[in-house]
Amino acid sequence: MTKHQNKIEKLITELCPKGVEYKILGNVCEQTSNIKWQNFVKQTFQYIDLTSVDRNTHSITQVQTIDSDSAPSRAQQIVKNGDIIFGTTRPTLKRFCLIRSKYDGQICSTGFCVLRPNSNEILSDFLFHLIGSSNFCDYVEKTQKGASYPAISDSEVKRFKIPLPPLEIQEKIVKILNSFTELEAELEAELEARKKQYKYYRSSLLQFDESVTYKTLGDISLKVSSGGTPLVSKSDYYDGGTIPWLRTQEVKFTDILDTEMRITERAIQETSAKWIPANCVIVAISGATAGRSAINKIPLATNQHCCNFQIDPEQANYRYVFHWVSAHYDEIKSMGQGARSDLNASLIKNVKIAVPTLEKQERIVSILDKFDTLVNDISIGLPAELKARRQQYEYYRDKLLTFKELT
Repeated sequence: MTKHQNKIEKLITELCPKGVEYKILGNVCEQTSNIKWQNFVKQTFQYIDLTSVDRNTHSITQVQTIDSDSAPSRAQQIVKNGDIIFGTTRPTLKRFCLIRSKYDGQICSTGFCVLRPNSNEILSDFLFHLIGSSNFCDYVEKTQKGASYPAISDSEVKRFKIPLPPLEIQEKIVKILNSFTELEAELEAELEARKKQYKYYRSSLLQFDESVTYKTLGDISLKVSSGGTPLVSKSDYYDGGTIPWLRTQEVKFTDILDTEMRITERAIQETSAKWIPANCVIVAISGATAGRSAINKIPLATNQHCCNFQIDPEQANYRYVFHWVSAHYDEIKSMGQGARSDLNASLIKNVKIAVPTLEKQERIVSILDKFDTLVNDISIGLPAELKARRQQYEYYRDKLLTFKELT
């Protein structure tokens, strides 16, 4: 890496010995446009919402198909190949990605700031790496407004000053940094293959003969509950809050050890957001997240789009129930109703589950938990290597994107 770094430093000395020009981000971006839905009646588009962008890989993982009738009110912005989209709601969560040809001409939420680089001045990939840099993240953290629902405006994003070295230097930096992200992509692909293998064995372990008893999720639960979303406009529901509050976008087939947001005791007392004990099986019931499941390893509260099952330990092992629900995700999701394919508590409570003996459930859980650790635990194996590569990339990214400003 030092060899490449030295080459870039020599090139900078040669092409811009007095420093690199800095420009306002908005001044190197082209104008974008919104869709006029009345001109596209019944035509379908892929919709990129905030939850569509993976915060680790900075890629689009899932989209909704929409038309003029089903489009959410925030589905307005047309994106093009080479655009960078940056989530301006809770911006420090770093929901950003580079739009590739697959999504050229599609629609993204107004929750994103769409940046369309002027290719004569800045490369799309170079801007993508800049948007992920520590300098930009620090700027966003200082500039965002709102304690309970932090956000940054598009105009504030575009006021950020960026270094603008010659395109030749940009190309060489992009080549180095892309080599890191390509290696990450290879590790991601290998990890995805492991996950598919895990799903295959999970499916095999959860097949039973006719002697097994089937019950509903409601039958094996001591309590089934939902939650609520305290009014964002009431700051005393959020400011200084210490109670973990789970939203459906955080339900991702994993253990929940923490939440992105906190609420106050007053919110618990005055709204429908209520405590649930640890080790509930939580099923998301809303739109794009519907059917996803998780286990809360800490007591917390949830929003109204979570269906929370407190499992009866005399009938079922809660981790067994979690593995069963996760394995039947597609089937559960297909039960969704309405334009958004939402689920509801009644539908989820009536989902059938095989209930073998507790001893057999525990054996199944033991096997599946070990496999789950291999593909999800960031302290060992591929997940650990992937984490190390990301840290290495972030280190060199920040070094390569730091320039002396031309005065």
